[in-house]
Amino acid sequence: MRDAKTPANRREFLSLTAGFAAGLVAAPALLGAPEGADRWRAAVIGHTGRGDYGHGLDAVFKGVPGIEVVALADGGADDAARAKAADRAGAPRHYADYREMLLKEKPQLVSIAPRWTDQHHAMALASLSAGAHLITEKPFMTTPAEADEVLATADRAGRKIAVAHQMRLAPSVVHLKRSIDQGLIGDLLQIDAWGKQDSRAGGEDMLVLGSHLFDLMRLFAGDARWCTARVLQGGRDITVADARRVAEDIGPVAGDEVFAQFGFDRGVNATFNSRGRMRESVGHWGIEFTGSKGSARILADIEARVFVMKPSAWSDAGRSDAWQPLAPPGPAGAKGTDAANRRIVDDWLDAIRSNRDPKCSGRNCAAAVEMVMAVYRAALTGARAALPLKERRHPLNT
Repeated sequence: MRDAKTPANRREFLSLTAGFAAGLVAAPALLGAPEGADRWRAAVIGHTGRGDYGHGLDAVFKGVPGIEVVALADGGADDAARAKAADRAGAPRHYADYREMLLKEKPQLVSIAPRWTDQHHAMALASLSAGAHLITEKPFMTTPAEADEVLATADRAGRKIAVAHQMRLAPSVVHLKRSIDQGLIGDLLQIDAWGKQDSRAGGEDMLVLGSHLFDLMRLFAGDARWCTARVLQGGRDITVADARRVAEDIGPVAGDEVFAQFGFDRGVNATFNSRGRMRESVGHWGIEFTGSKGSARILADIEARVFVMKPSAWSDAGRSDAWQPLAPPGPAGAKGTDAANRRIVDDWLDAIRSNRDPKCSGRNCAAAVEMVMAVYRAALTGARAALPLKERRHPLNT
């Protein structure tokens, strides 16, 4: 196994990738679906010690027909650790520098796997410049400005970006969306979400796990139009001075308690809470939908569970409302992280072939990150923040 340790000449890399990207703009179908005996060339970018490989994103290509994993890059591992990571990914070659890997291997598909987002922007731009379609770990980027640049670059090059928001494609969630559209709970009126509310309660919980919930809000209700919020640190409203970095570098966060409200079209309102003191009373993190004729609740996880409740009448004995499971029709199918990631990959490849946005698109995940930024904007200003945000930088960096 070859281990390429010397970084590629930057001038050579930029010259080559700039010319290659220009060719993609002129002929965006160049790296379309493989036909006949052709195969997709795929590569994995990780960084041991800086987010590692996320939730199975190192193995996201293994076992997918038509995909050949050609290499892995890991700038944070020694030779032995990098070799083990490459073996897990099914990659015959490994590199210490992802730019060199992109230059030499010319992958058509790249998995950007670190949980930390501090390098997602640079990794994404380099991979797009090399001509690759991307699948990335969440959170997508650290700011709307970073997301804007990456999405615009992908659009110009005709590349497709998918992000690991696995619940959007969970069979239980897909079935619930179809059922609500068909009137299961009547008119959708209210959405309430709760983060995990563990030791990360507050700003960290909102970005790491709340981004999944904001993505689901948008799946069911469309784009948010405004946000109001209160973010507390030790019982007082936050200021920019409360910004801090956490163990996984996902950009600055603030607050140990978050309460946010969002307004959607058609009179749908939503709330998000992350408060450690609510953990016991709320129970499992997730999202609840209230309609004119009933409610539905998603217990969030890689394989989300869904329950519905029809309201009963009040009596002297109280009410007899009970949550009942809502299972999708047909056989259960494969479960777990690998199966959840495979659904994203299959949809992503179909999106590339069909020239459409993936369902777990970079655009959708950028909108979830923007909702997080709107919470901070509203909390810091004490005013309603209109969406989309005019200010694209991180509110805690201004």
